[in-house]
Amino acid sequence: MTPSSPDTADVRVATDGAPAAGGQPAAHVVTVNGGSSSIKFAVFARGDPPARVMTGLVERIGSPDATLVATGVDGDGRVERRPVDVSDHGRAAELVGDWLDGRVDRASLVGVGHRIVHGGPGLVEHQDVTDVVLAELRRARPLDLAHLPRELSLLDAFRARFAGVPQVACFDTAFHRDLPRVARLLPIPRRYDEAGVRRMGFHGLSFTYLMEELGRAAGPGAAEGRVILAHLGSGASMAAVRGGRPVDTTMGFTPTAGLVMGTRPGDLDPGLLTYLMRREGLTPEQADRLINERCGLLGVSGTSSDMRDLVGRRGGDVRAAEAVELFCYQARKFVGGFAAALGGLDTLVFAGGIGERSPEVRDEICRGLGFLGVRLDGARNGGSAPVISADDSRVGVRVIPTDEEVVIARTVFRLHGGRTGS
Repeated sequence: MTPSSPDTADVRVATDGAPAAGGQPAAHVVTVNGGSSSIKFAVFARGDPPARVMTGLVERIGSPDATLVATGVDGDGRVERRPVDVSDHGRAAELVGDWLDGRVDRASLVGVGHRIVHGGPGLVEHQDVTDVVLAELRRARPLDLAHLPRELSLLDAFRARFAGVPQVACFDTAFHRDLPRVARLLPIPRRYDEAGVRRMGFHGLSFTYLMEELGRAAGPGAAEGRVILAHLGSGASMAAVRGGRPVDTTMGFTPTAGLVMGTRPGDLDPGLLTYLMRREGLTPEQADRLINERCGLLGVSGTSSDMRDLVGRRGGDVRAAEAVELFCYQARKFVGGFAAALGGLDTLVFAGGIGERSPEVRDEICRGLGFLGVRLDGARNGGSAPVISADDSRVGVRVIPTDEEVVIARTVFRLHGGRTGS
């Protein structure tokens, strides 16, 4: 997007309750996706698929240079950008509510959908946010201190601001709820399993979208085959899917497990963590911050958690080079392991910020997978084409830009599509 001077008219959407195509009243959904220092939001109109008509971002929350960037997807590309004063996610949510109130008619709003990373073992189905659901989320808060506190803050703010409008929690864990028993079971005392402690899996909204797009682009046969989905970004995980159903995933009971990530270690010797806690006198809260904020690519490189920085520096910085190598090596290992779990591999899908935009990383991951029948086409990979495998590759390798918000919007319309006003 190219910044321009603020202009409310640039991003205003006609949502006045007038009949839409087919004679149905206008119906819209707001989606909310909170990051560590940002809130992404969008407005979708009813359709198949739902049509994104407005999108926005509040970034650098808590910083003096916090900014609201928003646009209506109307083809002109004009943007509203302005500085804002937001000290935390709750205040940022109020700002988003103010902004939406001036642009979306409340009568057309059928619901607000929220991405919730971790609902604990008791919440693995997309559902309306009730007092009971909120209480369960508050109990689950210690399981995901990196995400749940701010997600709860956003839920509280939007429930208060849009009273009477359904708030829908869309869980990243829902995609993995039917994992085979052997993949869910953790090797710890049985009483914990009976209490719901198991492999949960995450990035489920992204995986849902990727499977839908794979079926659309390559046909239902491809989506029913042996598929590995690689959502590679600051948070990174993979899922093995066969017959359209998840077989395994890299993340575990929390989003810190699996593949090394931007600031999270991925799989880590539990004895190492207890050693560090004793050696440095870390409290559980301090240990949680260590594994969520100071490990991963940042910890190995000592300079950055951003793969773009590391790829650019690796020619003259051995630590950056090692961080990139470690990421690709681990990703390659997981692909190999998941291929064994699937009994072979038909399709490998790359998504997420790294997966979609780093040809170098995709190439390094796939370079050691020739034994599985993976062979990239250099020109296609370099251009991040939708299909980057060579014509003679036994495994189809694809790049699919993910869209979690579309999945959220579709879910809200499915639950509340008939509602057109209070």
